[in-house]
Amino acid sequence: MTIEVRPASVFEDVRALVGPKSLTANVCWCLSYRIPSKVNNELRGPERGEYVEKLCRQKPAPGVLAYEGDEPVGWAAVAPRAETQFAGNRRIPHVDDLPVWSLWCIRVRPGHRKSGLSHVLIEGAVEFARANGAPMVEAYPLDNGDAKVDLTMAYAGIRKNFERAGFVKTADTTSTLAGHRRVLMRLDLR
Repeated sequence: MTIEVRPASVFEDVRALVGPKSLTANVCWCLSYRIPSKVNNELRGPERGEYVEKLCRQKPAPGVLAYEGDEPVGWAAVAPRAETQFAGNRRIPHVDDLPVWSLWCIRVRPGHRKSGLSHVLIEGAVEFARANGAPMVEAYPLDNGDAKVDLTMAYAGIRKNFERAGFVKTADTTSTLAGHRRVLMRLDLR
């Protein structure tokens, strides 16, 4: 399997990974942590996709996509923390004043899971952040040990995958997801 990771600038490919089957559905579109809660709650149905389409036209793109040939098979959301809900999140601490980037969502299409794509997406997101001047990348994965994680809640990633990519646990958080504590992990790009 040859996988290429590219900036998420093609809206239809982003839609294939994080959009709904029906454009009128009010699914996440990976906006929950990206935009202010008020805006997120006001966007309904097709407006959510339209918002993401605008993000795909911006520089930098809203994240990265993994492709197998021309087929988008994975997504990772990564952006400057200051531009996300993590900027004001009281459950996930600020370690210092560095302009860190946050990596908060990893999604692999059914049929492509358990193939190492999450590792490729983490590496691709880190390289994307580095190419856009990030001095450090943070992630907030689940500290699940060997416990299974419900796939619908595994989007935050798991600690061991970030450790494998060189991230180091930097702080505890008071955030939990799917019954698992989340930890703040960082990778220094300087």
